Amino acid sequence: MSADGLSDELAGVLKGIQRLARRSVWAGLAAPRLRGAQAELLRVVVERPGIGVSAAAKELYLAANSVSTLVNQLVRAGLLRRETDPRDGRAAMLHPTPACLERLRDLDARRGALFRDRLATLTPADRAALAAALPALRRLAESLRTTGEAP
Repeated sequence: MSADGLSDELAGVLKGIQRLARRSVWAGLAAPRLRGAQAELLRVVVERPGIGVSAAAKELYLAANSVSTLVNQLVRAGLLRRETDPRDGRAAMLHPTPACLERLRDLDARRGALFRDRLATLTPADRAALAAALPALRRLAESLRTTGEAP
């Protein structure tokens, strides 16, 4: 398969997997659904408690005002806590709330169970092929990350 064909096929398959997984994970949840950018921001804040809005925006490749809007939504929802940065009173430091941690734990558990169940339906050869592809997919992800960091 040519690089062009592979790129189109891979992009389509990954997008489809992400969309279908998200739908399955959210099905039956009582809590309001998080948009993709909201969930991504929560994960960044959980990984780096105390991160500022500008740093989070850089991490997510979003405009600072877009992240600021997301922060306001998530603070109102009780999922983020915003504190004034003691080094710069104009800046905010972001922290996850217990509700955020619980929500992400639940989503991660649901996603893990979904993939475990679906992988169990595949043949051993298919599971081995997916496992063998993981290093290449990680390198692709890193390549995409460094491309996003370019000026």
